[in-house]
Amino acid sequence: MQQQLVFTFKTLNFHTSDCIIEEKFMKLLLTSAGISNPSIRNALVELLGKPIAEASALFIPTAIYGIHNGGDIVRRVICGSLGDPFCDLGWRSLGLLELTALPSIKQELWIEMLHETDVLLVGGGDCQYLTHWMQQSGLAVLLPSLLNKTIYVGLSAGSMIMTRYGTTYSHHTLPAENDKCLSIVDFAIHPHLDHEQFPENSMENYEKLAATLFMPSYLIDDQTAIKVVDNKIEVVSEGNWKLVKPRSN
Repeated sequence: MQQQLVFTFKTLNFHTSDCIIEEKFMKLLLTSAGISNPSIRNALVELLGKPIAEASALFIPTAIYGIHNGGDIVRRVICGSLGDPFCDLGWRSLGLLELTALPSIKQELWIEMLHETDVLLVGGGDCQYLTHWMQQSGLAVLLPSLLNKTIYVGLSAGSMIMTRYGTTYSHHTLPAENDKCLSIVDFAIHPHLDHEQFPENSMENYEKLAATLFMPSYLIDDQTAIKVVDNKIEVVSEGNWKLVKPRSN
């Protein structure tokens, strides 16, 4: 059964070393596992305003390299042989944007491609590793203007970094104090709720974690996504989810 619930939220000022921009206009589809059911697919088409077959997409796989077997997982996600549909939805065109390569490449080689794409597909993996390369590549600085016209579709960690809460597997050499999220929206997402491969992601454990945070938390399973349009949040689900209120000061 499709479940939809609409909220509004307070948008944050987006801070980078180069700018402070009030984040007002954006279209986000923050998923746990990709485009896993017809309701989430319909939400994507609604955001696009046209069929997926007429839209261009860029896949950002960077976060995946922060987990075991990352290189093979990237291949399988692109080919559509792992998980729910994401890269293999029948896009008009699909490109690859590897953030770790961008700092050593002139922006003129990739900025135009970035501005011309309809959708950014940001894969899962390690939040801290992805956040680091979002910042180092310069994409974090570009996001506020990009989000005015480009749809951001996240998967797991790719969704979490847009919120105020991120995690890490610590398989990298980054300082422990590095950012784990970009804080674009004023809530947290805890994906893969009650997933058989992640027994620690039980409802009970997630509720305990959410109770320690100072922002609302969405506990979502792989059949659920959070759709954000400007300052409105819509939960799109054919599965199980829960909203946990923030901890009181």
